[in-house]
Amino acid sequence: MPNGLGCKENSKEKIEEIIMSFQIAIDGPVAAGKGTVARLVASRLGFLYVDTGAMYRASALLGKQKGIDLNNEAALSQEISHSEMMLRNPLLSEQDGRQITVLLNGEDVSWMIRTEEMSRGASIVAQYAEVRKELVKKQQRIAQTTHVVMEGRDITFRVLPDAQMKIYLDASVETRAKRRHQELLSRGVDTAYEQVYKDIEDRDARDMGRKVDPLHVVEGSWVLDTTNLTIEDVVELIATKAKELGAV
Repeated sequence: MPNGLGCKENSKEKIEEIIMSFQIAIDGPVAAGKGTVARLVASRLGFLYVDTGAMYRASALLGKQKGIDLNNEAALSQEISHSEMMLRNPLLSEQDGRQITVLLNGEDVSWMIRTEEMSRGASIVAQYAEVRKELVKKQQRIAQTTHVVMEGRDITFRVLPDAQMKIYLDASVETRAKRRHQELLSRGVDTAYEQVYKDIEDRDARDMGRKVDPLHVVEGSWVLDTTNLTIEDVVELIATKAKELGAV
């Protein structure tokens, strides 16, 4: 039957696309520099940069917009399953300091999700198995047909377990707190360093202590401590190794 044959051919094409795509998976704690590094590595290699953390932030924002209590896992996961989340490299008209453009049901929420409120909300919703399940589906679909640099907190072991390159990007709590504090100040957010430090400690505790997919280093991951490295150093190290592995 023609239709049946067409389905088989499409399936074969999808399998070939999955096999051909080169995936760089980056995990690590909050403020380790994953977003900036992943974006620059993707740009260097000509890959698509995927910020999965933005999807959890967008999920928290979705809950707020729909009046859903973030403790209501069932209602939130159902709303996420029916939502459209799109990530893309910023257009020329969007060059306002953002690393990636995030569209939630067609609305540009790139900056709306970058508040401390949404950061805390992302940490809450990320604990839920059904929420993670829905978002992992979206993330895996993105990586099936294009070369990606994907970063988050469960990429190496849950989203892209077969990635050709797995990295755990880390840094001391002090260094991460200073980076986040400076980032907030540069955006005009007047927050005390002590509060930022505490927020990061709390976030680490939630990420590493959650029952579903706790943040951890998987076997075979390259643990890269960025405490005493510049962004340029880290990007160069990763891009060089990726090329050695046949990324381009």
